[in-house]
Amino acid sequence: MLLPVPASAFDSPFKSFLPGSARTDEQPATPAADAPRGYPGSSSRCPQFFPQKSVLPRIDLSPQRRLRELCFDAFAVVHSGQSRTPVLVIERLTRRQLQDARGEERTNRFYPEARLPSADRATPDDYRNSGFDRGHMAPAADMPTAQAMAQSFSMANMVPQAQQNNRGPWADIEQATRKYVMRSQGAVQVYTGPMFPKRPRTIGDNQVWVPSQLYKLVYDESENRAWAYWIDNRDDVQMPRPISYAELVKRTGIEFLPGLNPKQ
Repeated sequence: MLLPVPASAFDSPFKSFLPGSARTDEQPATPAADAPRGYPGSSSRCPQFFPQKSVLPRIDLSPQRRLRELCFDAFAVVHSGQSRTPVLVIERLTRRQLQDARGEERTNRFYPEARLPSADRATPDDYRNSGFDRGHMAPAADMPTAQAMAQSFSMANMVPQAQQNNRGPWADIEQATRKYVMRSQGAVQVYTGPMFPKRPRTIGDNQVWVPSQLYKLVYDESENRAWAYWIDNRDDVQMPRPISYAELVKRTGIEFLPGLNPKQ
């Protein structure tokens, strides 16, 4: 059974990304420079990750989830201090970005996210000898610059992922998404996240929650077309067939694209 999402809790944690919100033009000099101040977060510099720069997901804002927004150069994260993982990661991919990403060297330098309270964050050591990979939600292979690559190794972008899953079918899903972006006529929004059982297994001293499933939603704004992948977080799985946007909303309880009614 997946964690229930009360209907009364639905709202958008991205209100501060909307045009007209208070903002700063300063850019983060390091992966830890953009410090959040509570939740919803104060960052308003990431509207470019969302369709029409204003269509924002509606998710469960229950206080016990301790959600915070984190803005990075090439992706945005909604992080839960309860699970000590991201609950939603958003990218806006273009052909040019992926062409630039081909020249970037993978760093493999995982680091704890200093913008989060110490009680709410995972560390690389939490995954040591756990049998799980530190699974990227925004893939390193999507990162177009050295700084974006470094930021992608924040533990705020990681979930405990079955090793063969991460390196096999999940990698195939990521590659299929990149191939589509390379053929697309415009930008493609990608929403990635975990789902947890009612009583999740945990790893490490910080008790990081282990997902039961992972999903990736692909939305082509120029065609108003969307589809998703849904996969069990196990080693004995194959790359799944895509599911519809409506089916993903039903399974996750998240309305990713309110008002858009995308076709498959």
